[in-house]
Formats: sequence, structure tokens, C-alpha cells
Amino acid sequence: MTLTRLLSASLAAIAFSTTALAGTVQSPDGRITVTLDTDNEGKPFYEVSRDGETLIAASALGFNFTDEDPLRRNMGIVAEARDSVDTRWEQPWGERQFVADRHNELAVTFAEKSKTPRGFTVRMRVFDDGVGFRYEFAGRKDHPETRIAEELTEFVIAPEGKAWWIPAGDWNRYEYLYSETPIDAVSMAHTPMTVRLADGTHLSFHEAALVDYSGMWLQRLRGQRFRANLAPSSRGAKVVRQGAFETPWRTIRISDDAAGLVESDLELNLNEPNRLGDVSWFDPAKYIGIWWGMISNRWSWAQGDKHGATTERTKQYIDFAAKHGFRGVLVEGWDYGWDGTWFGNGRDFSFTKAYPDFDIEALSAYAKKKGVHLIGHHETGGNIANYEAQLADAMALYGRLDIDVVKTGYVADAGSIIACNADIADPCEGQVMEWHDGQRQVQHHLKVVEEAAKHKIAVNPHEPVKDTGLRRTYPNWVAREGARGQEYNAWGAFNNGPDHEPTLVYTRMLSGPMDYTPGILSLKGDNDVPLASTLAKQLGLYLAIYSPIQMAADFVESLAEHPKELEFIKAVPADWAESHLIAGEVGDYAIFARKDRNSDDWYVGGINDATEREVTVAFDHLDEGRTYDATIWKDGENATYLTDARHEIAYDARKVRKGDTLRVRLAPGGGLAIRLQPRK
Repeated sequence: MTLTRLLSASLAAIAFSTTALAGTVQSPDGRITVTLDTDNEGKPFYEVSRDGETLIAASALGFNFTDEDPLRRNMGIVAEARDSVDTRWEQPWGERQFVADRHNELAVTFAEKSKTPRGFTVRMRVFDDGVGFRYEFAGRKDHPETRIAEELTEFVIAPEGKAWWIPAGDWNRYEYLYSETPIDAVSMAHTPMTVRLADGTHLSFHEAALVDYSGMWLQRLRGQRFRANLAPSSRGAKVVRQGAFETPWRTIRISDDAAGLVESDLELNLNEPNRLGDVSWFDPAKYIGIWWGMISNRWSWAQGDKHGATTERTKQYIDFAAKHGFRGVLVEGWDYGWDGTWFGNGRDFSFTKAYPDFDIEALSAYAKKKGVHLIGHHETGGNIANYEAQLADAMALYGRLDIDVVKTGYVADAGSIIACNADIADPCEGQVMEWHDGQRQVQHHLKVVEEAAKHKIAVNPHEPVKDTGLRRTYPNWVAREGARGQEYNAWGAFNNGPDHEPTLVYTRMLSGPMDYTPGILSLKGDNDVPLASTLAKQLGLYLAIYSPIQMAADFVESLAEHPKELEFIKAVPADWAESHLIAGEVGDYAIFARKDRNSDDWYVGGINDATEREVTVAFDHLDEGRTYDATIWKDGENATYLTDARHEIAYDARKVRKGDTLRVRLAPGGGLAIRLQPRK
């Protein structure tokens, strides 16, 4: 039965008893229990317990609308349905090849106690590693359009604990350093928001399958009570939908420890399967690019003597990529529109017309002859009206030139996306402003991804809407930024701080791959400002911050000056058969073990914060009975991010087998990288 027919039938057959019904559902392992019910005012709520202890106390469900009464009280349960799933599916690329989907489901329909009842179904899925739930609305003939003013979903965290979060609703989108505070000191937070309770239980609050809806912020009301706050819209209503629809899933990962949080596939499992079919044309790989020169102010995006994207320079980068096995070369600033004021404007960008000193046709052919692909770049300046007007032609051009990955950009203050409501000669005429994570921008990103897929192009948006697992449904949506990236390190000494990346692992990275752009082996940015990183940490980032497209972001001259480090970057894969966090704590450090999908090699390593520490690396993940040659890149004896000793790195080699351990010093701001090759 369709969603509309099921809900309509339930609402039409209401027969309330004096005692309210209640539904409960448990995780397959029996540890997590979720209850859906109404209180004595008929207000729907849910609560979550684990091992008999309440994690999420009774938390409200409901909606406010712009054109009708709220849907939040005087309701009862009129129907429920159950299901269970125990299956496994394969990722075309990812942190692991196979994903287990094992959950129990309870769908409860709530309806008003009235002659013409309204209502919704809450579909709750409970996994061993957390819960996900969404609202489902039936179509209404008397009210075909739903205009949501606010979603009233709450998350009342029962035990005390600590939270890691960044502010939502502010000008710099997601690009903030994380705050570590008591839960009751959070204000308005973006998701994922990570929590560690007093007993060590870890939680992460996020959403899955964000489609045609506004992104969810978490607003703390009082104490440890949070409410969904949807990103605003120019239309007044934050979400406008026609007919029957479903909201995104609201998700809570639950784990005994940090590793369980990191290794959970909860949001992926709540997304729909691949809609694109065969995507073997996307090749996870590494790339270099004409980028750090602009970021560090040596070159410019705009025309002139400092212009970075020249034909001559691009050929140099293509030659370097071909020599060292990099698949891609990113070129920014190749197209008209960078001259003058483009930030938050983007009115003059062309996505098909190259500057005179950049021969895109000849360079594409040159790269192809060398076995290299250009990586395209579309900066919009936040002007999606101008971009959408050219989108089909821009993707067709890249498709014809075999440019099969594109980095998009939306550099503008939050709330400054330029949109329009009609196809007109000047797409910016009568412009309206939207938020980076409002419904209009969510629609836009999916439009770009779908248009790119027609031409077998993968998409990597910067200044994006957050990742919610849609890479499962659209596997050409391969990475995105959505956090404070490496470029901040070029703009001020220790700008990101040594604990930023070890915090990203347990917060931003829970949402999906990030184009962090590691590999700044010079360890310096504009005016030689130092990075809060040792040389070994730049290698460890390839294992800690996952992406199927990994950049070696430094100048090619700098990469060439570090041949031993370059050997690791050339070797480390961008696609994995298995991934495990084998040591680490939120905000402190993170050590991973990852197995190459295309060989029997394993890689172990990661990153550290400002605290010097010794860790024991256990090689329990290796195959039984095999001997591995371990090549090790580690912090030098005196290495620290605080001085020029950040450049000190040590090398080692040894034989290891399953069950062996290795004691390693992680320097302040340090890291580790190990390649393990089985002996034949």
C-alpha cells in the first residue's frame, strides 16, 4: 500500500480508546529500546534507552505551519506496522566495501482526535549502533501544499556529558573551530554534534537523506533539551512540499566508545540504494592542482601577471602528475568571472569560456595523452541562479573534454545564496537570497549532481550543504568540504590548531568524505606562516580524513623536495576494503587501520593533537599466518609543531605479523603512517 493510501486509511478509521496505545521497538541485539507514545495532552513523543538506562528522555514530535494550526497535541496512535531487515550491500567505493544493514522498524501513525483529523507517521528504525526516524505525510486533497514554519522534533539528552560542536546560523557556514563544552553550554549547533556521556557512552546527532527539505540545526532550549531548527527560507515557510512527502531521517549514533561511533554506517543505511546504476567510470584517486599558489597568495585567480591558471603552468602540473602517478590535476581560476568583486556575487562567472592564457581544449587533449585527467572547477560566488542557467552547457563541455570530476564552490556569507524564481534572460534579475543549507540550496545541489551524472562526472562541492549519506543514492557525489579545511593554515600561524583535525574525525567526518586537501609538505603558507603540523602528520591525514579523491595540495616543487614522503602519498590508496579506528579519543588523536580494496596491503596511521603521547599500535587486523614488510614514517625524536622541529621525521622498517604491537611516539601536532605489504 502506498504511503498516501496507508495514512489516509488510518486517519479515516480512527477509533480512540480511553487508554493511549504505545509502541516499542528494540535493536537486534536487544540493548537499545525506543518507545513512541503520546502524553496526557495528546502530544506525541519518543524516548530512547540503552541497557535499561534512559539516554533520550521523552522528546516531543510535531510541526508548526505558516497557514494552518500546529500539529503537536490532541493526538493519538491509530496504526502501527513493523519490519525487520538483516542484509548486506556493496559500496562502489568507500571506507569499506561491504556494509551490514541490520535493524528493526516500527512505523506509528499519529492523528488528531477530531472530525477532520490531520496526522503523520513516524518511522523508527533501530540498529545496534543507533536509531533513525522520519516523518511521513499523506497527500491531502483539501490542502495539497504543506508549508512548514518549524519542525518541533526534540532531543532531550538525559545523562550529563560533554559536547563537541560548531555554531549554526552564523556567517561562516560550517567553517569553524570546534568548541568542547558541557552539553548544557551548547547554543545553536550544526550537525553532526558529538556527545560523550559521563559513563563513556558516545552519541552523535545528525540527519540522513536530506532531500528537498531544509537542513536541521540543533537549538538548545534549556538544560540538555534540544529542538530541531530548520535553516531559513526567503519564502517565510522553511519547507514547502506538494502532496505526500517524507522528511529526512533524524539520527542518533550510539556507541560504547569512540571507535564504534566512527565505524557506524547508520546514515548510509538510511539512504536509498544507488539510483545511477553502473558508476565504475568513477575512479577513486589522488590529484594535485593549481590551488595552493592562490590560497597562499603567490598566484591569483584573476587575470594579470600573477594569474595561476596558465597553459604553461598546467602542462607542468600534468607532466608532474604523469611522472608520479597522480590521476588528476585541479585547475582553479581558468574561466571568466574572477576579475573584480566575485565573493557573494558571482554575476560574471562563465562556466564555458576560458581566459585567453588557458587553452582548455588543448590541455584536455594533452592530459589525456599523458594518462591524466583535468579536474574541473566551478566557483559560483554563491550565485546559483547564474550557475543553473549555464549548468547543462558547462557539464556538457566537461563531458566532451573527458573532465570527469568537478569541484564546485559557493563562496558567500551564509544566507547570501543568490537565487531566482523563474527562468529569465538575466537569471539574477529580481534576485532573492537563500541560506547555504536551506531547502532551495538543497534542491540546487541535487540538480548539479544529477546533471553531472548524465555526463559521467563526479562532484565535489565546497561551501556545500552538509553530507547526509546521499553518496549511497548518488555515488557520483564523491566528497565535499563542509568544515574548516586546510586552506586556513595558509592564512595565519597555527590557524587551525593541532587539535582541529583529531576533532574532525569524530564530528564532521561522521557525515561523510571530506576534501581536506592534505599534503602540505613544506609546512608553510602565505608569508611562510607555519602549520600546526609535523611532517608525519601531513601523511597521517591521508588515513585519518577519508575521501575517495585525495589531494597532494602543496606546490609540485615542494612535493619533489620530499621524495620519501612523496612515495607514501603516491602509494596510499583512496579506496578501502576495510577501515577500523584502532586507537583514539574525541579531539585527542585518531589511529586507523585500513585495507586497500585493490591489493592485500594494509595502511596504519593517523594524527595527534597538541599533547605528546605514546601509543601502542596493535596489528590485530592483519591476516593470520602472513608476514608483512612494514615501512614506517613517524615523528622525529624532537619533532613538535611548535618549532622548526616540525620538519623532523624518522623512517623505519620491520617485519610484523598478526598480534604484533608497535610502541610509537606521537609528537605534539604529530602523526604516523605505516604501509604493510605482505610477503609472497
